[in-house]
Amino acid sequence: MNSGTELVVEASDISKQVLTAAGELSVLDAIDVQLPAGESLAIVGESGSGKTTLLSLLAGLDQPSSGEISLFGRRLKGLDEDGRAALRLGRVGFVFQAFHLLPSFTALENVAAPLELAGNRAAMAKARAALERVGLAHRLDHLPRQLSGGEQQRVALARAFAIGPRLLFADEPTGNLDQNTGARVADLLFELNRDTGTSLILVTHDLRLAARCQTQIRLEAGRRIA
Repeated sequence: MNSGTELVVEASDISKQVLTAAGELSVLDAIDVQLPAGESLAIVGESGSGKTTLLSLLAGLDQPSSGEISLFGRRLKGLDEDGRAALRLGRVGFVFQAFHLLPSFTALENVAAPLELAGNRAAMAKARAALERVGLAHRLDHLPRQLSGGEQQRVALARAFAIGPRLLFADEPTGNLDQNTGARVADLLFELNRDTGTSLILVTHDLRLAARCQTQIRLEAGRRIA
């Protein structure tokens, strides 16, 4: 990595322990992560290896038991939940395995909602353009229940990219889709990533999908392995 390259995410020696009925459980142990601006990183491993926990920590959705995390050069330690949310606002997008669309909102309204919350006066126009970008210009007024799984995930992608994020977190974005539909959604994800210059952190158990990222982190029982 060029020493002058901006890091959008930097984590040093982060660990996470949780209390269970059987005692303290180590979920992550001494993980380091660096993501330069515009690059893509895959976090891979079996179920229970700590992938989603690591994503949550890097995004500031949860806090590590120890270690340091910086997002856009700002240390997360010392920021409360509202402070971390403010740091993400307008700069971080999310795509999950479950689509998390509002069931009573149309596709257009779902994509426009975060823009409106951010006070963007062109929310509807930006939402329409984002849906056209993912090939859903003919589905603007459809509710989630009227859309296929692949269409719902494309709405979720449009919603994530409509804000013009500097960083996108994607947690098993093709996990609920059949192989062909998942491949089309993955193509679209990397196309948007490339065209917008958005940095990407992708959690997946699919090694073929992970191989499309510039860097891979493999976890096994909470530890990073070579």
